[in-house]
Formats: sequence, C-alpha cells, structure tokens
Amino acid sequence: MTTILGISAYYHDSAAALVQDGRIVAAAQEERFSRQKHDASFPARAIAYCLSAAELRADELDYVAFYDKPLLKFDRLLETMLATAPWGLANFCRTLPVWLREKLHLRPAINEHLGRPRRAPVVFLDHHESHAASAFFPSPFGEAAILTIDGVGEWSTTTLGIGRGNRLELTDHLTFPHSLGLLYSAFTTYCGFAVNDGEYKLMGLAPYGRPEFRELILRHLVDLKPDGSFRLNLDCFDYCRAARMTSRRFDRLFDGPPRKPAERIEQRHMDLAASIQAVTEEIVLRMARELHRRTGLPNLAMAGGVALNCVANGRILREGPFERIWIQPAAGDAGGALGAALFVWHQLCGGGRVDCDGRVGCPHPSGNKEGRQSSPCDTQQGSLLGPEFSAEQVAEFLDRQGISYRRISSREQLFREVAEQLATGKVVGWFRGRMEFGPRALGSRSILADARRPEMQSLLNQKIKLREGFRPFAPAVLTEHVQEWFDLPRGQESPYMLLTAPLHTAQRIELSPRERELLASDPDLARRAAVVRSTLPAVTHVDYSARVQTVARERFPDFHALLSAFHRHTGCPVLVNTSFNRKDEPIVCTPEDAWRCFQATGIDLLVLEDCLIEKRAPRDSHPAADAGQEAAHAMV
Repeated sequence: MTTILGISAYYHDSAAALVQDGRIVAAAQEERFSRQKHDASFPARAIAYCLSAAELRADELDYVAFYDKPLLKFDRLLETMLATAPWGLANFCRTLPVWLREKLHLRPAINEHLGRPRRAPVVFLDHHESHAASAFFPSPFGEAAILTIDGVGEWSTTTLGIGRGNRLELTDHLTFPHSLGLLYSAFTTYCGFAVNDGEYKLMGLAPYGRPEFRELILRHLVDLKPDGSFRLNLDCFDYCRAARMTSRRFDRLFDGPPRKPAERIEQRHMDLAASIQAVTEEIVLRMARELHRRTGLPNLAMAGGVALNCVANGRILREGPFERIWIQPAAGDAGGALGAALFVWHQLCGGGRVDCDGRVGCPHPSGNKEGRQSSPCDTQQGSLLGPEFSAEQVAEFLDRQGISYRRISSREQLFREVAEQLATGKVVGWFRGRMEFGPRALGSRSILADARRPEMQSLLNQKIKLREGFRPFAPAVLTEHVQEWFDLPRGQESPYMLLTAPLHTAQRIELSPRERELLASDPDLARRAAVVRSTLPAVTHVDYSARVQTVARERFPDFHALLSAFHRHTGCPVLVNTSFNRKDEPIVCTPEDAWRCFQATGIDLLVLEDCLIEKRAPRDSHPAADAGQEAAHAMV
C-alpha cells in the first residue's frame, strides 16, 4: 500500500491530507486544532490527526507532497520587487525574513517536523496542479475539463486543462499580476472587509446593490477578451509594490477612500459589490465557454479560491455550456494539500482511480472511456474527513465537566426529538460524526434552525453568529425534494453548498409596494433582509437566491435522517444550515469547542453525538450575543 501525506502551509489555511492507494483517508485544516482562524503555520496538529486516523507513524509514509514550489514563488517575489523598484523594496523586505527562516528550507523543515530521515522523498507540486488534482481526481467524472482560479500560486492565477482517467494536463495559464482573485480581493478591501476572509461578505452584499460601476470597471480596470483572458490596469492596484491592494487612482475612480471596517456600509459599497460580482461572473462564464469550445467535454471540475464564489458557479451551471460541474469543497489553499497527495498517487505513481467504495484500479469511474456519463457519487466522501468522537468520549467529557445531559441511545428517537425542537423555533448546535474538510459545515458541525421562521435570519446573525446583519444563510434540503423548492437543473446535486440557485417561483411571496420600496432603498440592510419574500424567509436572499446544500442519504446518512424527521413533522424538507462557530472563530472540532460556543451564544439545544444538553438561561441573556448584536447594527 502506498501512503502519501499532502501538506499546504505558510500562506492561508494550512492543512494536511492523507491518501492511501488513491483513497482519501483523512484531511483537516490546522485552524480547527489551533483555534486560530485561517492558521497559516506548519500544520503539525493536522498532520498528527491524519497519521492517527490511518494508524501510522511518520516513518511509514511513502511520500510527502507539498502543494506548491516555494523556490519558484520566491522567484516571482524577486522579479516583482525588481520590476517595481524602488517602491516594491520595502514590501519585499517585510516578507524576506519569513522566507529566509522557513519557506526556503521546507524540505529539511518537513523532515524535521515529521522526524523522518533526510533522504525521505518530499515532492513539490505546482500550485495550480495541486488545485487541478483536488478538483478532478475526487470528482465523479472519468473525463472532464478543468478550471482553476485563485489569487496567485507561483506565477499562474488561472489555468485551463483536461483530465482523463488518472492523468491531467494544464494547457493554458493566466499569470501574475493579472488575477481575478486579486481583483475581487481589491474590491473586498476597498469595501472594508479583510482579504482572504471577507470575500464571502462582498458576495453576500452584492444583491443589495446595482451594478452601476460595471462598465467603469471594464473600461478602466480590466481589459477583458472574448475568451475570458484579461489584463489589469496595474496603475490602479498596489499589491505588487506595497502592503495594500488599491492605489489612490483606484480611490479617485470610485469617488472616495476605502471604507474602514467600523464605518457604515453605504449604497455606494453595495453597488461596488454588485458591480465586481457581475464582472467576475462575466469573466468566469467566458472562461468556461472557451474551455468547453476547446475540449468539447460535458463535465467541468473546478478549484481555487474563486471557485468558492457560489453565485458565479450557479451562473455557469444555468448559462454555461457544461452539463455537469463538480467543485472541490475545500477549493482554496487547504484543498491543495489533498490535491498534492492525489497528484503524486495518480500522476507520479501511475495509480488508478478509486470508486465510491474505495476500490482501486478503475481509471474511469464513469465506466466508459469517453467519460460522457459519471458515477452517481464522487470519492470525496461528503468531505467528512476530519476527527470524530464516540458517544462514550462525549459522555466522559460531559461527566468530567459536571454538565447535565440526557443520553438518547435510539437513533430514531434522537432525530425525532431534535426535529420537534427545531419546529418550535429552537436553534440547535449539531455535532455528530466526522468533521467537514473545507470552509462549509455540511451537517456534522452545524448550527441548525427552522427556515420557515421570518425572525430566524436576524436572530442567527445577531444572537448566534454575532456577525453582520445583512449576511444570508444557506438551506439544506433533502435531495429528493429539491426540485419543489429550488431551481436546480434536474440531476445536478449541490452537496457541498457551492452552487447558488433561485428559489422556485411557487415558494415566492408577492411583495407589497411598500416592501418593494424598502428592499430597493432602505439604508438599514438588516431591515431589508427581514422582508419576508418566500415560504423560506430565513434562507431566501434579497434577490430570491439561496446557496443550496442538497442532502442525499448516501453521502450524509445522519443529516438526511434528521431532515427526514423534520419533513415528516412539518411537511418542510428544508433547514437552515450554518457553520458551528462564532464570528472570527474556526468551525468547532472537539466536544469542548462545541460546549464553549454553546455557552457563549444563544444556541438553545446542543447535540453531541447521542447526548442532548438544553440551555436553561433565556436566549437573550448572553452578554456575548448582546455585544455581537450591537456590533452588527453598527456596521449596517
């Protein structure tokens, strides 16, 4: 058996993944263990977990695969500094110490961390090859076009390619400094949000605005070609030569300085968000159409940070030429660890693809050489690849802490009771099974609520998540009922919450003239968000869209059973599903993490495997929730 450890580190969301003969055994981000959001340090804890999950020692590994090539990345930094001298020198000097201390000495550092002999094989992959491998090899496609888009790897910022069986090839590259990811991040910072964390917020803000600046962006910032390639006007950006994204020329173009994080969000910021989202969607659509024109393939696999833009993904699905698309759930840098390990197994070792049951040797999971059809499931295992805790371990923790709980041994009784509690308006912290790999909670480390309740969107933002009041929530829906509630193409699933779809017209509610006026112009975004637009107000965004998770029994058996119990009790197969964490914290990993989050927020009921804990204090009595509500109101 060939065992490969993949590692991503030192930029954003360090992670580790372990693959044995092409089967994904474990994967996790370092932040879940360190409790530092987007932890970029060497993923020692994540590696220790992966080895433990496989019951291996580090000296039993056959390969270690790192997700990019540090020397080539350092070459880009040197060339950029020289090209922008003397302005780029100060920025380069700020980053040089960490390169001299860590990044240029990765091979010995990896072996030292793992306690391995120096001769042990460490393979360094191209950054976008790692992304491409993470997209194609776990996908259900025997053959597919591949599109990767992010900020920047070594030099590439976008790649187009093709995967067949156990081989992939990247055929076209867009290179730094021309980057869609960096363009989107520039607008993220200009609107007052943090790079590599606030892009979700900008995407959520976009439906509140109008794309008033779209043509201005295309005229002055982006020279866009019909095939989706483009060049940026670098006079408007400072990321090549300074520690900021945009220049004064950018400020003048959009009539003012960047918004400070504590300042109120104005209509101008909403319109900027709508405009850059529209431009991003146009670029990605053109790239997808060009890729389809070149390959003629019906399937598309995607990865890279921009592939987390679920609105753009939804546009590709609805308006693009591909019949089916599959997006790596950990599409950002964390997924690079998984892609690096899979690339070594398939491309370097020549190993075959695995099927849904983990059997090795089938180069075409679709069962035919053309890859025109796909297997019914991918090999990502629902992205449930992280740690899990037995009911006995949970009970031991609760007993040790003196926490009062009820233990329900019957699976059916547990799901029925939780469903009934949800139907009464209770908010549930749901901790069950293996932790998710990637930024989305998919029903193992989730906060759940009734999507039919008009007050739930505001309550979750202000009392539970402690975040901005305008941000939408995602619906989890039983796969067999998705067509009744959302306009997803028949046969296309969205298991990883990476596609936005319109709400079915039958579920929409006609608005009064006053409500339409409020939606169009009220300066308080929380009041706009509170307008009831559908039978599922807690998950319907202001443009009638929703970031859908389809829940199939095969992928998510426990979560499917809970949703089914809720459906039987209420007639509704949909729940709000948001990540089990507070603002600026990683998703919970351990029972201890879940208990702390439960105590600090307005969650009513905590489910830890088969243990139920009910909160005695009223929801509004939590000081942390009150502080979060005040902060959220200050921003909107």
